[in-house]
Amino acid sequence: MPDARPFWETKTLEELTPAEWEALCDGCGRCCLHKLRDPDDGALAYTAVACRLLDLERCRCTDYPRRHVRVPDCVRLTPAEVRAADWLPPTCAYRLRAAGEPLAWWHPLVSGDPESVHRAGISVRGRAVAEREAGALERHVASWPRRWPKGAKGATPPADQGRTRP
Repeated sequence: MPDARPFWETKTLEELTPAEWEALCDGCGRCCLHKLRDPDDGALAYTAVACRLLDLERCRCTDYPRRHVRVPDCVRLTPAEVRAADWLPPTCAYRLRAAGEPLAWWHPLVSGDPESVHRAGISVRGRAVAEREAGALERHVASWPRRWPKGAKGATPPADQGRTRP
C-alpha cells in the first residue's frame, strides 16, 4: 500500500524532485533580506532590507531564473547549504524539514492557500524596505526575521487565523 502522506513528510531534501523543491519554499521572502556578518566574531544580524529583485508585495523574486546573474551573491540553496547555513530563518521550510520538523499550519502546502504565509505574519510583506531606498544597511538591523511570530508555530492555527482548507 503506497504511503498517503505528502511528499514533504516522506522524502528527504535530497530525494525531492525540482518541482517539489520549489514547492517547499513558502514564499516568505525572509531569505532575501540582507544580512550582516561581523568580521570579528562572525555574529549574524538580519536587516529589513530586501534584495532588489524581491517583489515586496508578492514576496517572490522578479527574475528568479536569472537571479544569480543579476545578483551574483544570491545563494543557490541545496540540501547541503540548508544544513550548513546559519542565516536561514527558523520558519524556513527547508530548514524545518532538514531537521525533521513538520511544516507549520500557515505553509501554503499545508493550508492550500499562498496567502496564509502573509496572514500569519511570516512574510516580509509590509515590513521589508526596498534596497534602492534603504541607504546604509546598518540602519535597518531587525530582530523579527530571526523569530517565530506569536501563534505561527505549530500544526494548528490560532482561532483567529483559520484554515482555508481542511
